[in-house]
Amino acid sequence: MENSKLIMYMHAGSGNHGCEAIVNSLCNMVKEEVLLLTYAGAQDLKYSLKDLCSIQEERKFSDHKIMHVLYYLYRKATGDKESFIRYRYKDVLGKKRIPMAISIGGDNYCYDSMLNDLRLSNGAFNKAGAKTVLLGCSIEPDLLEREDILEDLSEYHTIIARESITYEAMQRAFSNREKAPKILDIPDPAFTLKQKAVALPEGFEEGNTVGINISPMIQDNEKQAGITMENYVALIDYIIHNTDMQVALIPHVVWDNNDDRKPIRQLYSRFKDTGRVIEVPDGDCTELKGIIAKCRFFIGARTHATIAAYSTCVPTLVVGYSVKARGIAKDLFGAEEDYVLPVQNLQNPQDLTKGFGWLLNHEDEIKEHLERIMPDYKMRALEAGREIDRLWEEFSRQPKI
Repeated sequence: MENSKLIMYMHAGSGNHGCEAIVNSLCNMVKEEVLLLTYAGAQDLKYSLKDLCSIQEERKFSDHKIMHVLYYLYRKATGDKESFIRYRYKDVLGKKRIPMAISIGGDNYCYDSMLNDLRLSNGAFNKAGAKTVLLGCSIEPDLLEREDILEDLSEYHTIIARESITYEAMQRAFSNREKAPKILDIPDPAFTLKQKAVALPEGFEEGNTVGINISPMIQDNEKQAGITMENYVALIDYIIHNTDMQVALIPHVVWDNNDDRKPIRQLYSRFKDTGRVIEVPDGDCTELKGIIAKCRFFIGARTHATIAAYSTCVPTLVVGYSVKARGIAKDLFGAEEDYVLPVQNLQNPQDLTKGFGWLLNHEDEIKEHLERIMPDYKMRALEAGREIDRLWEEFSRQPKI
């Protein structure tokens, strides 16, 4: 018996609207029915995915404390580390033949806390007979110097990097290895995400509003305590006193432990009495993209918030912390400088304002450049769907070994 649906896994939940955007875009690209294995099914049902794919929540030990103890004792006795993963995906692993499974975490390999689960999940699906694909990934080049990471990555049949820094680093890392995955360079699928027209919040001036996104993630990566918030405060103060533009504070991740709305509320509380600053409510990824598309400029920390801006040709400055921001900017503009401001480089409260000043001075040429290149860039992003369809057809014909 064969699983007739294309499995996507390592999805943490649509409360991260970047995760949601990846799945939404892929579901609209591929011909196959998709079974999404998710850590947070209620989030996926709440937002845009409920009508696009079958949603199946992973089993959690937190819901079955006795099973956690039993599996822990079993793993302790046998050394079978993948047993925890088999429990997590018990409803699919081993029950039917799985032709193909896609790891869709994007930048999951950028986080140390994710590496073990990524490796064990890859191994478990491979042992179940599936061909695995790592899709839309960004990986720090330094990480590819680790033998354990290369051994894990070599178990994927195909790896699709979403930007050239990762792609080129992987090509170098696997150039002399006996076992290597097929490595492709295809833009993030979310560049093709559809936008939904929504009523703009009161005070939002279409075409004359600066969209601003801040996240706890960049605050965690700052080198100087408090410097990120100081920069955002200085930027908003500059916009209010030196331009006629409105400011819209836009969240893109709303998880309890990683919620953009927390720093956004701090900023809103500081400036609400000016009448120039709007706190945009949560929405699904297509609704948020519809709002971002109406901005004149966008300053963003979350990668997929900036992808929403880039893909709708809004001049954008990224406050980044990892290879994904640098790689995407390099592919779009041929350079990282002036388009990405690494949060680790923030030293002066005026750094972000200076970056915005450059964006303001180059508004027309940036917008014209994006309008010129974006149609072809989106066509390239669609290649991910065509590649998945091709691999599915190939692997579905192969008998289970």
